[in-house]
Amino acid sequence: MKENPILFIGLLMSIALLATWLTGMIISDREMAEPISGPPYAPPSSEYLLGTDAQGRQMLPLMVWGVPLTLRMGLIAGSLGLLIGTILGFTAGFFGGIIDTIIRSLSDIVLTIPALAVLVVVASTISADGLSVESMAFIIAALAWMWPTRTIRSQVLSMRERDYIDVARLSGLNNFEIIVKELMPNLLPYLASSFVGAVAAAILAAIGLEALGLGPQHQPTLGMTIFWANYFGAVMSGWWWWYAPPIVLLIWLFVTLYAIAAGLDQWANPRLKKVTQ
Repeated sequence: MKENPILFIGLLMSIALLATWLTGMIISDREMAEPISGPPYAPPSSEYLLGTDAQGRQMLPLMVWGVPLTLRMGLIAGSLGLLIGTILGFTAGFFGGIIDTIIRSLSDIVLTIPALAVLVVVASTISADGLSVESMAFIIAALAWMWPTRTIRSQVLSMRERDYIDVARLSGLNNFEIIVKELMPNLLPYLASSFVGAVAAAILAAIGLEALGLGPQHQPTLGMTIFWANYFGAVMSGWWWWYAPPIVLLIWLFVTLYAIAAGLDQWANPRLKKVTQ
């Protein structure tokens, strides 16, 4: 708590979010999130704790089942993007030469492409019935590997020149063993921080697509709930219980991920440690 309060706060917020989700699962079920499970536009009451939407779906079950779906998109897209970026970054940074030039040039070229525009074009070409949470995650992951590639490459470039790498070579370790046994363990805290940041960025990209109506139409994700609230004019009509809960949950989720990422970065970065001390 004293050495890394930001990480501690992020973990507490994640535990609170998990406890809220488990409590919601106990007092609601998936069928309550289906259409015509209650009267449309019903305000919060003892019977409908968070009210209902235009289709009569209860907002509490929508939030309970929407948060894991939103997190699933972020986890899949963030994991794939970081995995590709890690492989390319280690390959470019450690081996250098023509391989480094090709990977660096490719990442620089793709970075100049407006990612949101590409995601909108790709997502709009897929029919609403064929778009699922997993396919959304794969679309986002296709443009989520460039920054991890650049940052991990820069870390590996500085680490490969250190003395313990030379000692490992003299000990008879091959390149793959040096990467796995020497470089990877030293970068684990940084990779953990990058993973949390990649998940947050993937969720933000998914929310942006879903707010435009390009998400999975039949899945109660937080982004699609916001889209339907905007589509039916919930703000203008004063149906605050329709758009406020997903916005509050997204703010809580992003603050949680930011706190965890910042805490892990402080743990991994010795310069930040000196500043906090």
